[in-house]
Amino acid sequence: MKPTSNLLATLAILLLSLAAAAQTYPASSASELHLGVEAYKNSHYEEATQHFEKAIELDGSNLKARLYLATAYVAQYIPGVDSPDNLQAAEKAIEQYQQVLDASEDRNSKINSAKGIAYLYLNMKKFDDAKKYYQIAVDLDPDDPEPHYSIGVIDWTECYQPRMEARAKLDLRPEEHLNPQNEDQKKACDELRAKNKAAIEEGIASLTKAIELRPDYDDAMAYMNLMYREKADVECNDLAARAEDLKTADQWVDKTLAVKKAKAEKQQSLSPQRDQP
Repeated sequence: MKPTSNLLATLAILLLSLAAAAQTYPASSASELHLGVEAYKNSHYEEATQHFEKAIELDGSNLKARLYLATAYVAQYIPGVDSPDNLQAAEKAIEQYQQVLDASEDRNSKINSAKGIAYLYLNMKKFDDAKKYYQIAVDLDPDDPEPHYSIGVIDWTECYQPRMEARAKLDLRPEEHLNPQNEDQKKACDELRAKNKAAIEEGIASLTKAIELRPDYDDAMAYMNLMYREKADVECNDLAARAEDLKTADQWVDKTLAVKKAKAEKQQSLSPQRDQP
């Protein structure tokens, strides 16, 4: 799962733009901001955090410092680790991002803050909150494919986990589909379809939009394959629709492989050629 894969890189780039800050904020706050950026660039994240906090203390309107402070907290956050200190770093980052989102007039800062909050909620497995902030990012920049993709990934995750749990209880093999002729399987299928239908539809729509915006988005294509397999397994009342969904899923596998191959060939053609002996 790789939603918002460019978030940290994007925020790191923001740390390099200090000229405006020096002109906008009091010298003492700007100086602390500058020291924080230098510490961050050298991977001294705790030191950077202290400088950014001091910059905010000296000037609470310094939204650049708040955005950079959030970035420093994210750099110290370890996805998937539920220790109190780790979760506190995430919560502190969210708090600063939210302040920027609420107060900033700069569109890019608001977009990066929304994505930052969504990224953290996603890794904390707070999927509804993550989707909410990815949708905010979509509203701020409808032409960015990544939030659409991320919403699709969340929808697939929310469908896949309960379906796998239900299949495990029924002792189904991986290649088996829920069988409408089996009473227990039919019941499980009906329950899963009712539970997952909205997420499946939203996921397919979101991934479709991501691919429209980035036609070579192979990660989105790979999840489109997975989403259609989710749709197929709960088509217990229409086996013809199931067969069509599986055919569509296979087509997305082929498209994914073709795009990956084209990218690899393009990268190879751009790489420096070694002299032949």
